[in-house]
Formats: sequence, C-alpha cells, structure tokens
Amino acid sequence: MTRTNRLLALTLSALLAVTSQAAAQADPTHFRFSSGQSIQPFFDGWTRNDDGTFEFHFAYLNRNYVEEIELPVGPSNHVTPGDPDRGQPTYFYPRQYSRVFSVTVPADLGEGQVIWEVTAHGESYQAVGWLLPEWEIDPNPGANRTPPDVLAANQAPTLNVTGSATASVDTAVTLQASVSDDGIPEPRQFRGGAGNVTPTFAREEGGPTLPLNVPEIQSANLHRPTRHRVDGVNLTWTQIRGPVGARLDAAGDDDASMVATFTAPGAYLFRVQASDGPATVTEFVEVTVR
Repeated sequence: MTRTNRLLALTLSALLAVTSQAAAQADPTHFRFSSGQSIQPFFDGWTRNDDGTFEFHFAYLNRNYVEEIELPVGPSNHVTPGDPDRGQPTYFYPRQYSRVFSVTVPADLGEGQVIWEVTAHGESYQAVGWLLPEWEIDPNPGANRTPPDVLAANQAPTLNVTGSATASVDTAVTLQASVSDDGIPEPRQFRGGAGNVTPTFAREEGGPTLPLNVPEIQSANLHRPTRHRVDGVNLTWTQIRGPVGARLDAAGDDDASMVATFTAPGAYLFRVQASDGPATVTEFVEVTVR
C-alpha cells in the first residue's frame, strides 16, 4: 500500500469512527419536538390547611414545544382514588407549569396516596402524591420575601370577573374583569431586558431555503397563559379546560378585561389570578362557545 493510500485509509477510518460516535450519542431526550410527544404529570408538594387537612399540589410537563393538547376527564386523564374528576386541567399548554391544581386530603390520610394519571399519544404517566415530610412546601413564597411590617400592612388585591360568558366560534368576546389594590407593597419597576432569545434566521434574497421547524419552537412563539399588569397588580389568565385554539389578549394597557377568540365550540374554564407579591386572589371564568 502506498503512502497516499495509507493516508486515505486512515482518514476514512477516522471519519467512520467520528460518525459512529455521533450516532451513539444521538439521545432522543435531547431533541425538541413540536408535536407528537407525551405529557408527564408531577406531584408538586403538599401544604397544610387551617382545618388540619392537607393540600396536594400537582403540575405537568407537556413535552411538546408547539402542540397544545386537550384530554377530557376519563381513561386518559383521571385521579384516583375516588372521583376521577378532581379539578385537574383538561387543556395542556406546551412545556411545564407548576401548581396547576390541588386536591384536598383528610387529616387522617396517613400513608394514603393520590395519583393523577395522564395518557397522551399512547404513553401513560403518573404523578403520585403522599405526605412525605420532604415534600412539604411553602404555601405562599411571596410572603416570605416581604418585610414583616409591609406584610402586616398589606391587603390582598380585589378582583372581580364575570363568572360566565357565552361566545361564538371566530367571534371576539370581552371577558370583563376589574382589579384594585392598596399599593402595598410598592410595585416593582420593570427594568426591561428580553432575556435570552433563541436565534432566528432571516432569509436573504436568493439565499438558501430555511429549515421550516426552527422558527416555530422559538420561546416567543410558545402559547402561554396571558399575563398582564394593571395598576401594579400582576394578572394571569390560565386556560384550565376546553378545546385547543382559545386565545386571550388584554383589552387595554390599564384594563384587566380580556378579549377572547375561539376556534372550536365547547365549555372553557379560565383561572384568573391577581397578585401584588405577598398576596394572591383567584377567580374562575366559564365560557360556553357555540
């Protein structure tokens, strides 16, 4: 074998080794999927109630970066033991959300468990809640970050929402809401900054065709709960139940109301939370879309 042939053989062998190593390291858990993936429910910890009962909190991870999923209460979305409907979400945003619902359990639960099971795209996963001491969590972390004198003077925000509304597909409807607060603690000023943003590609005229799957998994394109600030109070509208395709937009800069549009008929449930930091109030809005 000539020197040139030996060099070619060594180069080819090295390339094959690198390719083989890369293939072995291609772990699917490192990929980002737009759709087709499962949902992982989580036990988010437990808190104590004043009457001696306990509250089990649950969360979920929708492994998709784009796909929103609806799973009605039933074989694919149920809680055990007891009533399979314990207020769990039937609508799932892409990615992860904490403390989306809770289940009240009796003071004498002992070693009993509450299990939330979710099946999406043929894969079933469970979240198991129990009174393990290490899983006790703070019921109100915001209060612990507030000076005691400010916490003592603070009053929770006042939140008023329309309890129910009716709408039609593809026709905007305003979900009325109002909020007020005592101004304690003093609202923090937003300091700006967009944080880290995944790079995007802008095609130059005559340039190469862009990969279609890159822009749609941008963080800015993920559908999330609608967050809005009114008079120093942080408002969060979260869809808990209903078909995929609902969209909420703030009615105005200083308006707590939301303009909602729907692409499918059905019964929708939205959770509305108003927080001044140490105190949070929660209301629910039901919308029937025909």
